[in-house]
Amino acid sequence: MIYLKKKQIHNPILPGFYPDPSICRVGDDFYMITSSFSLFPGVPIFHSTDLANWEQIGHVLDRKSQLHTTANHMTAGIMAPTLRYHDGTFYMITTNVSDKWNFIVTATDPKGPWSDPYWIEGCPGIDASLFFDDDGKAYITGTRGEVSHDGTHGSQVIWIGEIDLVNMKLVGEKKTIWSGALMNCASPEAPHLYKKDGYYYLMIAEGGTEHYHSVTIARTKNIFDYYEGYAGNPILTHRHLGKQYPICNVGHADFVELINGEWYAVMLASRLIEGYHKNLGRETFIAPVVWEDGWPVISPGTGKVEWSYPAPELPATVQKPRSVRDDFEGEKLGMDWVYFGTPYEDFHTLSDSKLTLKLLPRSMSPELRKIDLSATNTDEAVPSLSFIGRRQMHANFRISTSMSFDACSENETAGLVVMQASNHQFRFERSLEKGQQILRLIQCTSELTGYPHQPHFKGITTESELAKTLVDGGDIILSIIAEGQDYSFYYGKVDESLTLLYENADARKINPEIVGGMVGTMLGMFASSNGQESINKAEFDWFDYNGIEQ
Repeated sequence: MIYLKKKQIHNPILPGFYPDPSICRVGDDFYMITSSFSLFPGVPIFHSTDLANWEQIGHVLDRKSQLHTTANHMTAGIMAPTLRYHDGTFYMITTNVSDKWNFIVTATDPKGPWSDPYWIEGCPGIDASLFFDDDGKAYITGTRGEVSHDGTHGSQVIWIGEIDLVNMKLVGEKKTIWSGALMNCASPEAPHLYKKDGYYYLMIAEGGTEHYHSVTIARTKNIFDYYEGYAGNPILTHRHLGKQYPICNVGHADFVELINGEWYAVMLASRLIEGYHKNLGRETFIAPVVWEDGWPVISPGTGKVEWSYPAPELPATVQKPRSVRDDFEGEKLGMDWVYFGTPYEDFHTLSDSKLTLKLLPRSMSPELRKIDLSATNTDEAVPSLSFIGRRQMHANFRISTSMSFDACSENETAGLVVMQASNHQFRFERSLEKGQQILRLIQCTSELTGYPHQPHFKGITTESELAKTLVDGGDIILSIIAEGQDYSFYYGKVDESLTLLYENADARKINPEIVGGMVGTMLGMFASSNGQESINKAEFDWFDYNGIEQ
């Protein structure tokens, strides 16, 4: 058996849009999941033996019967899953704000298959989490608005209730157990329970998911008591380091105990790129934990998340090298690829080493609307989006593809897209204008007020054409090179001698910091007939992603 000695764990351990990590250990194996919001398949699951190197082994929600979400808002769908293991079964509990909210799925093999959802009635709020006590009883912790004696809802609090996992029903009373370290704190959420040395520890996030994000903790001897907050709270935050510090909005943590008794915490955070811009979204980081006087100390000695830590002595995970090029030779897409929204319509095929996308009527930037949180029935008639993408994982990168597509009408488009949040994107697309094939660069931005699930949400989308040129029909290579916030766009017939269409487009324009960094940048291929029916298709021979570290 190979062991890591005097090696390092480098942060982030999951680079790119992998927020809200939850981790558990089974023997020598560690498993971790993250939020996926409106991406499908949902809830990517990773495996490691050394905490430093992680391999994706699947998605927890990989069937349409498990996950309904739409391509209207990337900030909808699956939020804050928790992964736990008990008595031979893996449990994942999460919230789908695009469907009926809180549910559990189970599996005996973390690679799947996972069950269809068990929807939990009477389970309010977001960020539901599971805890198994020593006596085998199971409990859910979650969030809700505190209810006063007159029935009105006040500030958000953390509640707990026992769950019967045989019948998947909450039993008994749901009790409020904590409201956060600060009085009337913003967004107390992400509750996780642990038991150590006779105490129940409740760790939560508070302060919101952005710059003031933090991790706080409380404890009690009786699981249903109101929890005592730690005098040293918060136990982790970067808000005091200012907006120039390169790792920001640290929070939403989960603990794991190693087989030798050591502890670690995984948490979300964001890397800044050329100013206070978080193109990569919220990523997964890790830090060691020690216990002092009955309380946890995260990243002892510095109190902040570092770029690297000495690796624990654990069996090494042999990480498979990532291939720069995907030739689309398999029978199904690799795990890096995802859709935006549940693909109720079959819009792509893999054959003859090509990815073929149908042109669907759904455009890449429709009018943004509110999410109806009261809806309880899945609407499978929602238009699918002909888009396949992967996460940006590096501050600097190059993506390229070889595309075969001739537009037959001016509403038909296909090409590459860089997409951040909803209607914040660069589209490098071929179309038709006055009977001639053209290639153009579209910058799409939105003025957003609030999140789409909030009642005061408003969105105004603006598109501008940054560049355009005539091109010949047939095959074309499209390439985007990102150097920090400067994106340059190239095209041609031969990869080694491409022509520049537009230099140094400002990526800060598609990073909507005013509405927060709930999601990260997706890079991919799309095809659209923009509101009209079409029988046309776009073929992609290969796709390259070449990332360069900051």
